[in-house]
Amino acid sequence: MKSRILFLLFVAGMVAVAGCDKPQSAGTAGIDLSGPTGAQPRLASLRLWLGPEQITAEVAVTAKEVMTGMMFRTNTVENEGMLFVLGPPQRARFWMKNCYVPLSVAYIDADGVIQEIHPLQPQNTNTVDSVSANVSFALETSQGWFDRHQIREGMTVRTERGSLVDTFRRQQ
Repeated sequence: MKSRILFLLFVAGMVAVAGCDKPQSAGTAGIDLSGPTGAQPRLASLRLWLGPEQITAEVAVTAKEVMTGMMFRTNTVENEGMLFVLGPPQRARFWMKNCYVPLSVAYIDADGVIQEIHPLQPQNTNTVDSVSANVSFALETSQGWFDRHQIREGMTVRTERGSLVDTFRRQQ
């Protein structure tokens, strides 16, 4: 079980981050990069705390879940989002192909600290790359959620089970 989780995290990292993510060509043998053709079913979720604010986030862990993300969905709920488990620290790059609602993304390091927050525009196929090469998680929300809730870079994201790294290490 542990090796399966590690393999999935490795593959997710190789596919390169995204919940409206741009597929990569290198290192993806055996993965269908033609792209998703419809919205994925609702994923398992957990509660996150960003400072005093709480949000419920679906969790995308597998390569397919990460690649599909919020594609083809037609609405978002104010205090809901999607957390992407990206694996080892890396530069994140998201795009909005087949995403119909405006979103915001926070790029988060392995310690759960928000490194960057970016707006994402519907159907924009230009990537929004992280400046940081230390991104292990990303959180997508409805656009402007971070501003409306006074969430800023440098704040820490925690789960109902503890830190992000502890939460996802326990699953291995």
